[in-house]
Amino acid sequence: MAKILMQTTIPYAEDDWHVGRFSLLRDLLAREHQVVSRDREDGPDGLDPVLATLDASAFDQLWLFAVDTGEGIREAECRAISAFRARGGGMVVVRDHMDLGSSVCDLGGVGAAHHFHSKNVDPEIAAAGRDDRETTAIDWPNFHSGSNGDVQEIAVVEPVHPLLQREGGSAMRFFPAHPHEGAVGAPADDPTARVIARGTSTVTGRPFAIAVAFDGSDGEGRAVAESTFHHFADYNWDTRSGAPSFVGEEPGSQIANDPSLLDDIKRYASNVAGWLGAR
Repeated sequence: MAKILMQTTIPYAEDDWHVGRFSLLRDLLAREHQVVSRDREDGPDGLDPVLATLDASAFDQLWLFAVDTGEGIREAECRAISAFRARGGGMVVVRDHMDLGSSVCDLGGVGAAHHFHSKNVDPEIAAAGRDDRETTAIDWPNFHSGSNGDVQEIAVVEPVHPLLQREGGSAMRFFPAHPHEGAVGAPADDPTARVIARGTSTVTGRPFAIAVAFDGSDGEGRAVAESTFHHFADYNWDTRSGAPSFVGEEPGSQIANDPSLLDDIKRYASNVAGWLGAR
């Protein structure tokens, strides 16, 4: 059993992506692990007291939901989080479109896997420009994998990573879809990192990476970088859970009509927790 911290990068706000909007994931992980879920809290020094001391904590894993617009993690917190992984802590770092969650760029190792509109820009993605062209307030990266409430068929990269294997050994096929996913990639200078799954745009047909796994080395913890937190959000598992008022796209109904389409992402989340393990 691992001790897992599920943490957002923003203080609680009812009409935003607070940690309560990931309750279905929390409940799933809590079947086998000890889970603490919380939103960012600023102490008297402006630092989150948990993130700023994470390297000295009893947590084994950090599942970080970067839902900020660029200021979600302070420099001292980045140092503590990076030291946490350097000492064996496991990490999942998820973000979303454009610059949403761009504060993760300053994290050691895993931060380099995340590409944004104005930080750690991928020149190829920048040159291609917008993918989702319907929500005009959101610019690249914004890969359209489908509607919230629907699923996308993923392309599992060979060799199949253990994270993407079902209980019987077959490769997973479906992840929750989202109209504007962000961009991740394996840092060229990190031999422990590789893209393990890709999606395909429903608008342009462009392939894009959706998950990067870091195997870790020399005592360093394992890690996963995800293209969007919508793979794990309550709204994308059950649209009846609701979303912040600024989400304006019409949801789909594939999962509502066939809840078994969530089997892969649920198994994936369990696989990730087990793979990251305990320090």
